[in-house]
Amino acid sequence: MQLTRLLAAAIVGGAAASVWAQNAPNIGQQQRAAQAQQSIDRFQRQLDEFRITSRVRVNEDIPVGTRALVDYGVFSSFSYLSLDDANLDNRAFRQAEFIAFARYNLDGVHEFFGRGRGFYRDFNDGDEFEEGDGDGWDGHLDRLYYKFDLGRYLSAKSGVVDKGNVTVKIGRDLVYWGTGLTMAQDLDALTLELSYDAITLQLIAGRTPSDTVDIDSSRPDFDDHTKRAFYGGMLQGRVGAHRPYSFVLVQRDHNPNTFDTTLNGQAISTSYDYNTWYAAIGSTGALGDRIAYGVEAVYQGGTTLSSPFVFDSNGSTSAVDQTKDDIEAFAFDIQLDYLVGDTRNTRFSGEFIYATGDSDRIASNSNTFAGNSPGTTDGGFNAFGLLNTGTAFSPSVSNLIAIRGGASMFPFPESKFFRRMQVGVELFGFFKAESDAPSDEPTSDDRYLGFEPDLFINWQITSDVSFAFRYGYFFPGSAITADEKDRQFLFAGLTFAF
Repeated sequence: MQLTRLLAAAIVGGAAASVWAQNAPNIGQQQRAAQAQQSIDRFQRQLDEFRITSRVRVNEDIPVGTRALVDYGVFSSFSYLSLDDANLDNRAFRQAEFIAFARYNLDGVHEFFGRGRGFYRDFNDGDEFEEGDGDGWDGHLDRLYYKFDLGRYLSAKSGVVDKGNVTVKIGRDLVYWGTGLTMAQDLDALTLELSYDAITLQLIAGRTPSDTVDIDSSRPDFDDHTKRAFYGGMLQGRVGAHRPYSFVLVQRDHNPNTFDTTLNGQAISTSYDYNTWYAAIGSTGALGDRIAYGVEAVYQGGTTLSSPFVFDSNGSTSAVDQTKDDIEAFAFDIQLDYLVGDTRNTRFSGEFIYATGDSDRIASNSNTFAGNSPGTTDGGFNAFGLLNTGTAFSPSVSNLIAIRGGASMFPFPESKFFRRMQVGVELFGFFKAESDAPSDEPTSDDRYLGFEPDLFINWQITSDVSFAFRYGYFFPGSAITADEKDRQFLFAGLTFAF
């Protein structure tokens, strides 16, 4: 369940913006609401992954209850968020969240894990993202899976560790491939991992949980009723400190929705069928003792349905039959981290993101409505990953060039109280890959979207109490047509573990 339950449409920019405003709802703020929800989720994913260790050979005389590891706990967090949305309206709310988890592991062979979230949101008066969808309780189950490790099972019986292994996992978990450019989604999936020595093959078949926010916000119920299936395999190796990989991922759209609206007195019906596949190569690892890196390049193919309307030369709209069009798009991501090696654990980081756009898309870089022009190839890259594109602007990775530079440190290593406080700054520059292609919101044919400095603090106050702070300030560039007003994003949260 997300922040909002909305009717969907797309933002139309340039000369089309005024026409669209008179005939259909502007959902710029709802798109920003969905992005805000994703930002909150990123900030609050503070539950550490627990490392399970077990003996190689199991003593069958030891009772199961002694050989099993049972771990459980509760996290509670209290946070405040304030943001300026794409319509330049400020929204603010407070949230109390409770996260409960439990893990059962037997001999490192059988593992069960579950985690659920419940939260209460209290909005400032008039700041709800949609009338009637404001204060109140909500929640969901975000992790629930069973994992079986065949290698550990066999070694527990024989006492011999083999180079090969097979693990099977079924249930809901995060699937994160490579640098996160193409795939970083919670999936209800069956995952099979085959490994031998330095080679690993991961196969996956699954679908999105229904409450996943979809990439197409023009589709009805895009924020709480998504059905996309994923099938693919990733082959990864190990060469010294490097982890080269390649993968193929297929996505199939099983959302049956249609959207009917009226534009300039014409009835327009939109069907949705965005089916894609991705072929990628990349590598993560280290260059020496101080530099960590990640690089990924991906080609996107598939088919999409075109926009159900076009604009005439005089600026009026005309309903047209949708066509099934080919997709040909590309993106790559380069990440670098340099560790100074001083007592303050100073780290410098940089990233470059490039994702193609499509100049004949009517007004949206990801939606079907006001999307690809009929009978043309769609060159806009749209995937299901999650990269760091700032907090205040936070554009989707489509028709985007993003440059990030940052630094972080633990400034007080000698202080007993502050030694586990990390402080960092990041600076982002945003540009359109195709100057005349659409972006997340109305833009001109200029390329420059703006720049943004961010500040963050991560402070482990005690073993059970942590504090997180994020502040971003976006300065719009010449391409942004909505307004030249700056935008701010502020998040502060305190987490308690029990």
